[in-house]
Amino acid sequence: MNFNKKLQDIKTYEAGKPIELVVRDFGIEPSEIVKLASNENPYGCSPKVQAEVANIVQKMALYPDDSMFELKSALAKKFSLEDENVIIGSGSDQVIEFIMHAKADENSKILMNSVTFAMYEIYAKHIGASVVRTASQEHNMNEFYELYKAEKPDIIFLCTPNNPTGDAIDAQEMMEFIAKVDNSTLVVVDGAYMEYAAFKDKSKSVSPKELIEKFENVIYLGTFSKAYGLGGMRVGYGLSRGNIIKELYKLRPPFNITTLTLKAATVALEDEAFVNNCIASNFTEMKRYEEFAKEQKIDIIESYTNFVTLCLNDTQNATQLSDALLRKGMIVRNLTGYGLNAIRVTVGTPEQNSKFFALTQELL
Repeated sequence: MNFNKKLQDIKTYEAGKPIELVVRDFGIEPSEIVKLASNENPYGCSPKVQAEVANIVQKMALYPDDSMFELKSALAKKFSLEDENVIIGSGSDQVIEFIMHAKADENSKILMNSVTFAMYEIYAKHIGASVVRTASQEHNMNEFYELYKAEKPDIIFLCTPNNPTGDAIDAQEMMEFIAKVDNSTLVVVDGAYMEYAAFKDKSKSVSPKELIEKFENVIYLGTFSKAYGLGGMRVGYGLSRGNIIKELYKLRPPFNITTLTLKAATVALEDEAFVNNCIASNFTEMKRYEEFAKEQKIDIIESYTNFVTLCLNDTQNATQLSDALLRKGMIVRNLTGYGLNAIRVTVGTPEQNSKFFALTQELL
């Protein structure tokens, strides 16, 4: 059987291993497994969300509100925008897919960082577009500008804070770069972890409203999967000028978000105190990772997210370490597929982190 030739050199995206898989493969009790691989909020979602979701089970037989009025209005209010500036996706990666199909084709070039979110390249290859990457591991705006001038890409992806490394772009430097980009090029600012960056360092904080007001060729992406603790609900969003959102809507399938998801995300937005407490705990615990890395004489990339990237030395092997941890019920992300001898670890609860430190020290 023949398939689309564009699929031949696409590597399937490998998500973090679920707890259920480790239970099946290694016979470890679920209560003994710690998952620190997918950058979920270890404290879960707001208790208000849990209570509200339990109240709407009787609506499961009905299709969701396809206008998504309640959630769109809540997001528009949060960012001081209008409903027409918002599109909702099944995770922000679905919005990335809309963007790729709306703006690019097989003759397009897509510019992105050397190490960044894998789905940018995967969606680019879906349509046969060419991928252009920087040489630097961290986002270097001067390098981006030189490649922009040389390659004239249709889309530029700026992931800040960056996944999987955790570094973030200085907001003013990014704005200055975008100002030099022609309006025919769409700039995608992926802020999946922006809540964390804004908490840690205001100079890294990006305002979607400011982006949209200053530039007519920018779309900002956000998600409820990280700080809001709704990874299992699969809901993300894009914010841009009305004309861009209107084009993306032509690609959105009907009812792409569930009734449960819409209600959970809307209520989650209302409980900012819960989210801020989670973020504060995250950075308190992150200091322990910095101390651990120093003790173990391994490098750690300064992180503006809810995860850390631990770069191992020449005598250590990220694949061996992540596999050994997995067999002990500790799930982390092996980054060798990104060309890094490193592991990415979600900052968990104090108890989860203590277990990671003990196991990793033993194995190293």
